[in-house]
Amino acid sequence: MKVKNMMHRGVQFVEPGAKIAAIAKIAAIAAKMQQHDIGAIPVCDNGKPIGMVTDRDITIRALANGKDAAKLTAKDVMTAKVIYCRDSAEAEDAIRIMESKQIRRLPVLDDTGELVGMLSLGDVSHAMTQNLTGEVTRAVSAHHA
Repeated sequence: MKVKNMMHRGVQFVEPGAKIAAIAKIAAIAAKMQQHDIGAIPVCDNGKPIGMVTDRDITIRALANGKDAAKLTAKDVMTAKVIYCRDSAEAEDAIRIMESKQIRRLPVLDDTGELVGMLSLGDVSHAMTQNLTGEVTRAVSAHHA
């Protein structure tokens, strides 16, 4: 199965200059909308990912450091290294990336490098076998054991 057949399309993203308060609002709204289930928001410049902002990034890099979140931008708190897969990749290849990097959400890019979707553990669980889903969940969560 190809990643494009199991990923979530229509992913939300923000520009690098987006204020943290706006990101938190997007995440809160999206979290209430179960169909989006957003816990990480890609940061894109002209449609191409340059980073990711998670709820943990906001908490640790902004709030816990006593910074004024109203003045911070996505670029100030994002994780700059974006680990991704291509929409044309085989599902098993994307799953191996998730396992080896211990990440729960994987941005999906098209052949031009533009963000076209997200692949989450939930997407994997709906599309793949129970055994494979259990394997990837254990691997991604291994640091919590």
